[in-house]
Amino acid sequence: MNHLKHLLVGFCLLIGSLVKADEGMWLPLLLQKMNEQHMKSLGMKISAKDIYNINTGSLKDAIVSFGGFCTGEVISSKGLVLTNHHCGFDVVQNHSTLEHNYIRDGFWAKNNGEEIPEKGLFVTFIVRIEDVTKQALSGVSVTMSESERQSAIDRNIAELRKNIKKESYQENFVRGFFEGNQYYLFVTETYRDVRLVGAPPAAIGNFGKDTDNWMWPRHTGDFSMFRIYAGKDNKPAEYAADNVPYVPKRSLSISLDGVKEGDFTLVFGFPGRTMEYLHSSAVDQTVRVNDPVKIAIRDKALAVIDDFMRKDETIKIQYASKYAGISNSWKKWQGEVLGLTQTNAVAKKKIYEAEFQKRVNASPAWAKQYGSLLGDLESAYAELEPLGRSRDYFNEIISRIELFTMAAQLNNALNAQGKNNYDATLARTKERLRDLYNEYNPEVDKKLFAVLMEMFYKDQPNEKMPAEFTQRAKESDFDFAKMAEQLFKETDLDDGEIILKALETDPAALLAKHKTDKANEVYLALVTGFSANTSGKLNEVQGRINKLQRTYMQAQMDVFKEKKFYPDANSTLRVTYGNVKGYNPRDAVRFDYYTYLDGLMDKYKPGDYEFDVPEKLRTLYQNKDYGPYGSNGKMPVCFIAMNHTTGGNSGSPALDAYGNLVGLNFDRVWEGTMSDINYDPSICRNIMVDIRYVLFIVDKYAGAGHLVKEMKLVHPKKK
Repeated sequence: MNHLKHLLVGFCLLIGSLVKADEGMWLPLLLQKMNEQHMKSLGMKISAKDIYNINTGSLKDAIVSFGGFCTGEVISSKGLVLTNHHCGFDVVQNHSTLEHNYIRDGFWAKNNGEEIPEKGLFVTFIVRIEDVTKQALSGVSVTMSESERQSAIDRNIAELRKNIKKESYQENFVRGFFEGNQYYLFVTETYRDVRLVGAPPAAIGNFGKDTDNWMWPRHTGDFSMFRIYAGKDNKPAEYAADNVPYVPKRSLSISLDGVKEGDFTLVFGFPGRTMEYLHSSAVDQTVRVNDPVKIAIRDKALAVIDDFMRKDETIKIQYASKYAGISNSWKKWQGEVLGLTQTNAVAKKKIYEAEFQKRVNASPAWAKQYGSLLGDLESAYAELEPLGRSRDYFNEIISRIELFTMAAQLNNALNAQGKNNYDATLARTKERLRDLYNEYNPEVDKKLFAVLMEMFYKDQPNEKMPAEFTQRAKESDFDFAKMAEQLFKETDLDDGEIILKALETDPAALLAKHKTDKANEVYLALVTGFSANTSGKLNEVQGRINKLQRTYMQAQMDVFKEKKFYPDANSTLRVTYGNVKGYNPRDAVRFDYYTYLDGLMDKYKPGDYEFDVPEKLRTLYQNKDYGPYGSNGKMPVCFIAMNHTTGGNSGSPALDAYGNLVGLNFDRVWEGTMSDINYDPSICRNIMVDIRYVLFIVDKYAGAGHLVKEMKLVHPKKK
């Protein structure tokens, strides 16, 4: 009872204080109206117009969506872009060989001619943002079915995009906000000639690797550098050898003053996805069912891949990026469960819902419109739970076995035969399979098949199993290693040389043969079984939940008028702000807000996969040779603050009160990864590499001082 009283008091404080300054991913064009006064009270010295302005260069003009999956920032007048090491890692890996191992040794171009182009890599600037809710929802009514509603919105958006004012080289898109209750249009410029300039060795850029991932204290120099190239007119252009470095509307100045506890910080970037306004049942299922299932599956996959990587350097190079991707979410979900449990997230949601229901019941109009809403959501989530569990088993396991990925790619081409899009689909299939086979080892995949398909079969009800798969398991005496051995003998899909050659010489014959390929038969049986047993009902229930959630989102904004609502992240440009601050993750544990090179050296383990330190960095440390980047005889490495970030914010600039670059966002603390669902200022912290450590590595370690000379270095605290 005392615990409940504490939660009730906490809720009253929540409603009374609106949204905390640390929480929220705000649309930059609304800062002046919604946030500027509060931001200035926290120490911000610039104005909202300095952050977002469509008439003159502003900070938004230095921010890019990097490849569509990370954020980057322009840090020189010659188009130099800074992002995370893990954001640029795939490029580094693509150009690494045993002879030129840029993962192990790092890479630094001495001049523009040595910069490495990467096909398919792009950066996108936001030119302007417009509220187009009225146009998008024109003619939409509450009596429409979900499909009718979406069709009407799609037609409205298509017409809107066709008539929007923009330059010929610009593009645009429209995205829904607040569960489709509001819509905004984004006019963009995309540059597709982006070249690798530099990256530190993984021993710096990924120091601590899996052990330190999502953890604090952190000592990782998680950065890499690229350059944007443009045509002679400074406009977007496809790659050409004679393209020139892009001249930006705005580049970021870099502060050499660092930060102290309490300093204002602003993170500007493209956060991927959050779900802050869910019903308590959704959060409960995340903690009890969905996250634990995915964690358990990835436990098995990571153990298999790690065993091979530790024994074979070629496999280590091939699978480094895949392993990191699997591990990243695996550890994040563990922290998410920990944080949601530790902060009593489900109980707090229920108290919030009780207050919502109380207010709704007190208003006849709201009672009629929203009275049954929470009960309907709870019932729908009860239906979803077993379906969601099956979905997670299917998606996680099938996607981890690359033999099935290859089967799916060929099926795409097979299904396009005789259609107008066949040639384009075949070309995409060839390209994707080349990429897949380039980083593929059949022995690794065979082991993954054996381990994961055994889990798939044994951990689910028998009625979820396709008859064809059960029969094959029975024929193998339910020995899944034996099943894998036999299946890999019966297919050519694990042999890239055979498949790619056949695709070039006689694709029709290959696709005809693929229809009876044994691995493809198993894959199709699993897909068909999932469709018959799960996906149809899952889609129906999820569609119902989506409609209820959209109503609930609008209802929350109607009922809690005193609260400022920010839209969930959806990979569009956002601002989050707060202050530098340490935290207490658990009883009797206090973490400071800064780490230094001293701490990195304390973790040093010679020859270790995660904690080795390059000799030159050790020498610089021994000599305290930090150049102008050290502080009081020490070399700062990382710091934390209360900025609300998520995936997609990787590589985002951390800016000081004056808008100068002070750090590079790359992670969150483990306990705070639940901020995607439930931001709590007590434990939610974002992790940034100090920009002075970046400059120190570029200049003193890599000897690439010519890059530092491109940048504008400032001392704002000495004003």
